[in-house]
Amino acid sequence: MILVIGNRNYSSWSLRPWVALKILGLGFEEKRIPLYGPGSREAILEFSPAGKVPVLIDGANTIWDSLAILEYLAEKHPGLWPDDTAQRARARSISAEMHSGFPHLRQHMSMNVRRRYPGRGRTPEVLSEIQRIDEMWSQAKMPFLFGPFGAVDAMYAPVVLRFRTYGVTVANRAYYDAVLALPAMREWIAAAEREPESIAKFEMYE
Repeated sequence: MILVIGNRNYSSWSLRPWVALKILGLGFEEKRIPLYGPGSREAILEFSPAGKVPVLIDGANTIWDSLAILEYLAEKHPGLWPDDTAQRARARSISAEMHSGFPHLRQHMSMNVRRRYPGRGRTPEVLSEIQRIDEMWSQAKMPFLFGPFGAVDAMYAPVVLRFRTYGVTVANRAYYDAVLALPAMREWIAAAEREPESIAKFEMYE
């Protein structure tokens, strides 16, 4: 398998399937294409008809979009979704809410692993979205949202990194800490800190 990703420092969508693959223990080749640079879109289009990362190539199958990749992995490797029908439906609903929602959080608290902006980005709309996420995390079965790590936790892993960057306090700190303590997350963070690129649209300066 080949997983095409963007910059680790900024690409929240790339992190989601990457961390799932790591936790599943699946071997894969990683191809990183720095975003928003000369020729980056053309390079991504060689792998993805949508022109976006991430993209998973598994033999003759090409799967793009983080949630679609997670669903593909779940079909081949049981355990990414809860076994119970009702819990699985809830986990999928929470994942879809992350996939399509929280626009203000995305706009005002973009993922930036290397930076720290405590107190920034807190518009009323962002605070409302943080409250919604906090409510969901407070119902976690622990150590992750539905017990063992699953696709839903992969969907929210970048949110943990956003909250880390912007100094957001959550009620369920144990869930936040459990995600950050994952060896795969530590590996991603360390690699993000070594990346040389700095993309102005994701940076905030004094």
